Amino acid sequence: MRHQHPNPYRGYVTPGFLRSVMNSSLIQLLVLAGIAVFLILKLKSVLGTREGFEKPPEPQQADKPRDRKGFEVIEGGLDRDITDHATDGSDAAKALLAMKAAEPSFSVAEFLGGARGAYEMIFMAFERGEMDKIKPFLGAEVFESFAEAVEARESQGLTIEAKFIGISEMSLQAAEFDATTSEGEISVRFVAELNSVVRNKLGEVVEGNMTAIKRQRDVWTFARQMGANDPNWLLVATGD
Repeated sequence: MRHQHPNPYRGYVTPGFLRSVMNSSLIQLLVLAGIAVFLILKLKSVLGTREGFEKPPEPQQADKPRDRKGFEVIEGGLDRDITDHATDGSDAAKALLAMKAAEPSFSVAEFLGGARGAYEMIFMAFERGEMDKIKPFLGAEVFESFAEAVEARESQGLTIEAKFIGISEMSLQAAEFDATTSEGEISVRFVAELNSVVRNKLGEVVEGNMTAIKRQRDVWTFARQMGANDPNWLLVATGD
């Protein structure tokens, strides 16, 4: 019987096998390292790099009111859009606050800006006798009063030549609000500067001087139903 010699390396790891295993593991580690570097670079390109300690972002408050354009509104405090033009707690301030409750988009500053432009437009149209242009902006009584003055002037053959320079002073004088009708009234004091002369039918100057500055002082009252679709305020009263 032929005797078989047992393999002396059976059950043992040969040096060649070890090298093969180590080479395979090294390749796997290099591949994994390459993937990790790629993922890190990719995340940095998307999220950016953060340095130091950063507070976590605070949750947004969905119900927090936003300030309306350019006006400082202190929650639970003063409304600067009102107190910049009327003394806090005054009757005028209370009326303005009621107007805002009836029409949240109402702005005192925007109203005064419109009143400034309306004053020049209405005043100059009256001086020229152009009543049709300003009729939509006048209450019935004011229109009638202005029209009578223009007719009386024309019946005497008088005309007015005027150049509007500008408004040197303007302030909110009073405000009222009728909760029953939702009608708001705001009175504004104007001090305007202009050059003007009155001419007779012959063209001769009978009053005024175009080289001298005349100061015109008026208190005009504007009215409107708050919350109505029509945004126009009507001039309902004039004084000085």
